[in-house]
Amino acid sequence: MSTYYDDAATPWTELGGGIRRKIVGHTPHLMSVLVQFDRHAVGVPHAHDAHDQIAYVVAGAFEVEVAGVKRTLRAGDAFLAPRHHTHGVIALEAGSTLLDQFSPRRDDYL
Repeated sequence: MSTYYDDAATPWTELGGGIRRKIVGHTPHLMSVLVQFDRHAVGVPHAHDAHDQIAYVVAGAFEVEVAGVKRTLRAGDAFLAPRHHTHGVIALEAGSTLLDQFSPRRDDYL
């Protein structure tokens, strides 16, 4: 991984269902990932066994559920999903984007 992230030179990886991601950077203990959603795209509820996650809303808005509690988050808001806590999102606007932070790094994304 380069020391610098060049957004214009980094293509999106299509994940299907109106969701795409770009890896911003990573070390063995930390990873940052941009995740962009089409309107109404669903980040299916799930939990991580090995990763803590913080998701910062860069753009748009999401209906978010963490451990059974629902909130609407907009640009500038964030949520914390510690390992073993079920979480999921629904994008409320086209181009809604999260900056996901994982600790440790998600090797399955590489």
